Amino acid sequence: MNQHLNNDTICAISSGGGMSAIALIRLSGDKSINILNKIFSKKISSNESHSVHFGIIKEDNNILDEVVVTVFAKNKSFTGEETVEISCHGSEYIQKKILELLITLGVRIANPGEFTMRAFQNGKLDLSQAESIADLIESDHEASHKNAIKQLRGGFKEKLENLRNNLIDFASLIELELDFSEEDVEFANRDKLKELLLEIKSEISSLINSFKLGNVIKNGIPVAIIGSPNVGKSTLLNTLLNEEKAIVSDIAGTTRDAIEDELIIEGQKFRFIDTAGLRFTDDTIEKIGIKKSIQKVNESKIIIHLIDGTKNINEQIKNIENLNFNNNEIVIRIINKEDITEQNNLEDNNYLCISALKKTGIDKLKNKLISFYKLQKTSNNDTIITNVRHFNELKNTLLEIDAIIEGLKNNTSSDFLTINIRQALFHLGSITGEINTDDLLANIFGKFCIGK
Repeated sequence: MNQHLNNDTICAISSGGGMSAIALIRLSGDKSINILNKIFSKKISSNESHSVHFGIIKEDNNILDEVVVTVFAKNKSFTGEETVEISCHGSEYIQKKILELLITLGVRIANPGEFTMRAFQNGKLDLSQAESIADLIESDHEASHKNAIKQLRGGFKEKLENLRNNLIDFASLIELELDFSEEDVEFANRDKLKELLLEIKSEISSLINSFKLGNVIKNGIPVAIIGSPNVGKSTLLNTLLNEEKAIVSDIAGTTRDAIEDELIIEGQKFRFIDTAGLRFTDDTIEKIGIKKSIQKVNESKIIIHLIDGTKNINEQIKNIENLNFNNNEIVIRIINKEDITEQNNLEDNNYLCISALKKTGIDKLKNKLISFYKLQKTSNNDTIITNVRHFNELKNTLLEIDAIIEGLKNNTSSDFLTINIRQALFHLGSITGEINTDDLLANIFGKFCIGK
C-alpha cells in the first residue's frame, strides 16, 4: 500500500458486503463532488457541506438507482478531504454498477483502511485514535465498546501528550547544557529532573499494568471451571450458556478436552472453559486432557472450583491444591448439588451453593464474576491499554526512562543522557504517529476492512 498522501479520489462500499436494504458507497478526494456531478441528477456545490440530496444515479441515459447523497466539504469530513456518501439500494448488482461507473470516471478502489489513513495523514486523528476505530468496529460487547470510544475521543492521546511534553521540557534543558558544555554549567536541576522522571515512570508503569485488564476487556475474561470428575462442570457450563454445549454423563472422565464458549454478563464478555476432571489416572488420553486443562487454568484470570456437595469437601479442595497451578488467579469455590446435599451452613464458609442441574444459585455466581471485573476496573488507571503495539512501545519507553534515571544517579554526562531521552521520545511518538514509518502504517491500516 502506498502510504504517502495521494491526490487521487478513492471509493469503496462502506456498509459491508452482500445484499441488504441499503448500501453505502463512500468517495474521498479532491474530485469527489466533481465526479458525483457527472452521474447525479442534481448539481452539488463544494460549499454545500453536511447537506443531503435525493436524486438519480444515471449511466449514460439509463437510470441506475434512486439514491440519497450526503456531501462533506474539504476539512469538514472524516478524512479531511471532499467526501461524498451515496446511499443506494442494497442490491449487489446496483452496488457493483455504481462502483464500475465511478472507476470509469477515474476513481480508484480504496485499500483496506485508506479512509482512516487519510484522516490520520490530514491531522483529523492521531495514530492511537485511528487504531481505536478498528477496535470499535470489532467490539462485540459493552465494555470493549466503551474503551474503544474513550480512546477514539482522545483519552489516551491526552495522557501521552502530557508525558511527551514533560519529557521534551526535560530534554530541552539537557540539550541546552550541551550548547554550553565548555562553560561547564547546569541548566537542569538534577533533583527536580529525578522527581519529574519518577512521575513519568509512574504514569507509564500504570499504563503498562492496565494492559492485563485491557486485554481481558477486549477479548473476554477467561474463566476455567475445574474440579474432580462428575462434580457437574459440564452441566454448569451448559446451564450458564443455556444450551447443550458439553456432553453430560454419569461416566467419570467424559470430558477429555477443554470446551470453550462465551457469555456476556452486564456488558462484559467472559470466556468459560470446561476442563477435564482433575484426578490421577492411568488412561493415556485422559492424562493428555488433564494436562491441557492445567494449561488452560494457568491462562485463566478466574477459576471456578466446583465441588460435589454430596462428598467430602475438604478432600476435594486438598486434591486441587496439590496440582501445579499459578497463584495469580481468583478462585471461586462453589458447592454443587445443593438440592441433594445434607451438609449445612456451607455458604457461611465463603462457598457459593448452587445446583447446576436445577439451575439454582446461578445468578449469585454471575454477580460474583461481574464483581471481580468491577473491582479490577476501579483499581486501575482510568486509561486502559488494549493494543499490543502500544503496550510494547510503552515498555520500550520505560526502559529508556530507567536508563536516564540510572544515568542521573551515576552523574552520566549530558550527551549520553540525550541518547536515551531521544529514544524515549521516539517510542512515545510512535504510539500517536508523530514518528512513523511507511512499514508501520502499512501494518496498521492493512488490517482494516475495505471501506474504512
